[in-house]
Amino acid sequence: MTREGLPTPLLELEDVRKSFGSVVVADGLSLRVARGEMLGVVGPNGAGKTSVLNLITGNLAPDGGRVFLEGTEITHLPAHVRARLGIGRTYQIPRPFGGMTVFENVLLGATYAGRRRHDGRDPTEASVGALEFTGLTERANVIAGALPLLDRKRLELARAIATRPKLLLLDEIAGGLTEGEVDILVGTMRELRAGGLTIVWIEHIVAALVSIVDRLVAMDDGRILAEGDPAAVIADPAVHAVYLGQEAVG
Repeated sequence: MTREGLPTPLLELEDVRKSFGSVVVADGLSLRVARGEMLGVVGPNGAGKTSVLNLITGNLAPDGGRVFLEGTEITHLPAHVRARLGIGRTYQIPRPFGGMTVFENVLLGATYAGRRRHDGRDPTEASVGALEFTGLTERANVIAGALPLLDRKRLELARAIATRPKLLLLDEIAGGLTEGEVDILVGTMRELRAGGLTIVWIEHIVAALVSIVDRLVAMDDGRILAEGDPAAVIADPAVHAVYLGQEAVG
């Protein structure tokens, strides 16, 4: 339990700061994500969204502030240690090992980044389960570099969930997909959420987020402009001003 008597959040950022020269990507950012929550994050290009994911995973080191996972500070832990503690992620641009098969890509993640749990599942079993869940079983032996975009996105997701994460970070996984493909992806997200996985999802396709997330955060210039109920955040005048250059009318 926290000092306030509330359950310890699965993820907590406390006054996190990061800049590259004059470009600020995290400006005293504080955020809590509850266990089992699906949090959506929106904002214009350059708002700092992906940088926040990189600060959570350890791909970036903060200039100040602290990051906690299940109440334990992980601010200075390297990325591979955080992965083994249960942080999985996808990338906006799929990054498969193009010369390896789909199965080999997933197995690699499960073996070297997989969380060690006493659940009787070895990396091969976890990989098979991830392929089944994402609908890639029939493509297991296909060379990853030959996959169409939707299947590359599925492979990103399969590789992440094969690590058996406690926290899944999604970076614009719906980007570039057709409307029908987005619907398929949202269905997959619903299944993950129903299984109790904690998810932080960055996305430009706002309708996809609003249809499923528990809470929405809008960012700009490394700061949180608004957070809370998805519909209320989308209607916030400050959010409209950032996206449209003017306050909402009527």
